[in-house]
Amino acid sequence: MTRNRAGGRSRSGGVAAQLEDTVPKEQTGPEGKSRRSRCMGAEPGRRLPPACMPASHAHPRGFFTQLLQGPRETPGMETLSFPRYNVAEIVTHVRNKILTGADGKNLSKSDLYPNPKPEVLHMIYLRALQMVYGTRLEHFYMMPVNTDVMYPHLMEGFLPVSNLFIYLNAFLPICRVNDFETADILYPKAKRTCRFLSGIINFIHFREACRETYMEFLWQYKSSLDKMQQLNAAHQEALTKLEKLDSVPAEEQAEFQQLSDEIQELQQLLNQDFRQKTTLLQERNAQKKAGLSEKAKHLNELKLSVVSLKEVQESLKTKIVDSPEKLKNYKEKMKDTVQKLKNSRQEVMEKYELYRDSVDGLPSCQLEVQLYQKKIQDLAENRDRLAGVLKESLNLEDQIESGESDLKKLKAEENSLRRLMNAKKEKLATMQFRINKKLEDVKQYKRAVIEDCNKVQEKRGAVYERITTINQEIQKTRSAVQQLRDTTDREKLRSQEMFLALKGALEKYHEGVQKAAQEGCAELEEKSAELKRRLSRLSP
Repeated sequence: MTRNRAGGRSRSGGVAAQLEDTVPKEQTGPEGKSRRSRCMGAEPGRRLPPACMPASHAHPRGFFTQLLQGPRETPGMETLSFPRYNVAEIVTHVRNKILTGADGKNLSKSDLYPNPKPEVLHMIYLRALQMVYGTRLEHFYMMPVNTDVMYPHLMEGFLPVSNLFIYLNAFLPICRVNDFETADILYPKAKRTCRFLSGIINFIHFREACRETYMEFLWQYKSSLDKMQQLNAAHQEALTKLEKLDSVPAEEQAEFQQLSDEIQELQQLLNQDFRQKTTLLQERNAQKKAGLSEKAKHLNELKLSVVSLKEVQESLKTKIVDSPEKLKNYKEKMKDTVQKLKNSRQEVMEKYELYRDSVDGLPSCQLEVQLYQKKIQDLAENRDRLAGVLKESLNLEDQIESGESDLKKLKAEENSLRRLMNAKKEKLATMQFRINKKLEDVKQYKRAVIEDCNKVQEKRGAVYERITTINQEIQKTRSAVQQLRDTTDREKLRSQEMFLALKGALEKYHEGVQKAAQEGCAELEEKSAELKRRLSRLSP
């Protein structure tokens, strides 16, 4: 039991060491932030969103049952909705989008094809999860609180791999990859890893495009909110102005009341005048209509008389033969009478037309009276406005006077400020000269610092290469130590078996020796007894 526990702990410790080697350890810089938190690209207190949390954190038994389940069979598992990239394209995309710094520079095709390295894939998966979900490195080493494990210390080394599988099992179906397994983390294959990385890269591109559109919509929403606030403020100002215009101040209420009373009196007088004029016009129209009817009757009678006279004339023409002179005179008289009748008829028609025009002009007079009333109302409103404008003009005159006095003060202050400004300009010129000198010194210092940083970066690369070689040597030594431990355990078992066999043989030998000693002692005692007997016989 002790041997198995020691061996299990050493294997899990090796997996945890691989994950720790893939992600750089915390190194605090001048800003006070750790490199690990800067690699995450997330805030320190940020957690995985609820929609993206794995199902094992919600169910206690799902944390370990998911690790033992096989690939999930879905109806559209082989139909892909993303392009498959070749190894060179995957390497360029990973360098540009996922890995940064020395990790991206040290990435090569041999790390992914034909035999992908698990530690490199672990690092790529970790960075992808950090970019998308903002998961921190501590999340991969934490045991879920709602899982019941008898011996949690035995799972410490295997926790990073299991947590990585759980996060990827929740993330890759979003990338349209539905057949991810634990073997793809522990023993990755080239074709499957290329397909997984193609899905992840495609989702990252899609995420960036959606993020740009989301930022545009967010900017539009903020601008519309600002416009809405401005419009609301303008609306409130307009409402306050309307309330001020509608409300009459207490000082002008008496005058406003007097003016309103006078306007009402004027309206009453105008209505009375209008009624009187309308009654007079109606009476005149009635009289004129009666006269016109009488004249029309008289005219009809005259027409009938003329017609009867013409008939009589025609009848008389046939019966009476007059002299031509009398006939001429009679015709002239008749012409005169006809001309008079025509003139009288023309006068009657002209009077009739005048009366008709006056009757037709009555509604126009009513409209004019209504227009006059509207004009009187407009004049009253204009008078009120004029009174307000006069008050505003008085206020403005007072403001102008106060402004002129303030302007004189400001001119005096301006002269003093100009003097101060000239003095400060001189100081500013001297300070600018000093600043330029300091800027030149700072630029030279920056150049020197950049050169030192480049040298430090080169040294860091060399140190990183040494660390990688040392880590490889450590892994080799760990594997050798493990092999030696296994051989020592085997030899120990063999020696224990040999010891037990030798012990059994020795015990058997001791038993045989003890039996032989006992038998020899018995024989010696018998022989000594016989000798004593013989001696006793020989002695007299």
